[in-house]
Amino acid sequence: MYDFEYHKPGSLADAVKLLSADPDARPISGGQTLLPALKHRLNKPTSVVDLSGIAELKGIKREGDKLVIGALAKHFEVATSPEVKAAIPALAQMASTIGDTQVRNRGTIGGSVANNDPAADYPSAVLGLNATVVTDKRRIAADDFFQGMFTTALEPGELLVAIEFPIPEKAGYAKMRNPASRYVMAGAFVAKTGGAVRVAINGAGPGVFRQADMEKALTANWSPDAVAGVKQPADGLNGDIHGSAEYRAHLVTVMAKRAIDAAG
Repeated sequence: MYDFEYHKPGSLADAVKLLSADPDARPISGGQTLLPALKHRLNKPTSVVDLSGIAELKGIKREGDKLVIGALAKHFEVATSPEVKAAIPALAQMASTIGDTQVRNRGTIGGSVANNDPAADYPSAVLGLNATVVTDKRRIAADDFFQGMFTTALEPGELLVAIEFPIPEKAGYAKMRNPASRYVMAGAFVAKTGGAVRVAINGAGPGVFRQADMEKALTANWSPDAVAGVKQPADGLNGDIHGSAEYRAHLVTVMAKRAIDAAG
């Protein structure tokens, strides 16, 4: 189960070199996904590349009309950052509700976005804010990055370096968590940036997605009432013992209304 080589490179270039040389190597940042996968024997890498010592992947800063967050920024750092609180309060609020104290002090924004778990929080912020994912090779628009359950546009050996968030006029996030696991059953991130409205839904389906009907309604009238009559189709949504697809479809509208209310 733990028969692999361990590497801790000191630079982004060295990390990319290690990952490119071995297709079965796996990067690790906070370890909130890879370590459980190893324990359940769902992943068996030949080597693990620890990114935690790479300064190029750290930091949170404002650059003009955008907020740049390094891939290794921990949830706790995003939640408590003065820059994030001032520029995008909804993102700080989101980070403060991820997992528990231990998870928030270990998990990273880059690891969460690159993993693209359907129940993860950050993908809805990336998509809802029309952020740009910066890698060691290129820049990827949010609409092109997420490609389905646990699938992204990242190529083998490509590393997520940072995420650039445009600073919105308004933004809000709301989610319904499973009372036992605390994973998101349905969440909604709403944002108005440069006059354009985006609504991103997480948790309800096999991956994060935009709700075009709600975007159209909010463009005409930014208020919770504008989306109250918008019905999310249940087709293709998740259904399990915790909630049917129809229930999650209903939650999408409820969470969108709450997110708009939170955005003001």
